[in-house]
Amino acid sequence: MSAMPVCLYCQHINPLQTTVCCQCGMPLPALAEQATARRLRRFQWFCIGLTIFCVAMFFWLPRGTG
Repeated sequence: MSAMPVCLYCQHINPLQTTVCCQCGMPLPALAEQATARRLRRFQWFCIGLTIFCVAMFFWLPRGTG
């Protein structure tokens, strides 16, 4: 079941198959569910990259001798 499209500007919940908001007339996000999944994937890849960077810096940076 697809979620009802929510306007990004006025937060009005619109009926399915509409392309513009019924309340303010602004265009609705075309693929909101897929955009959310894409943002989650990007965040996951960012976290993986940050972890790899931190581990590399842990081994690469010099340590004090005392």
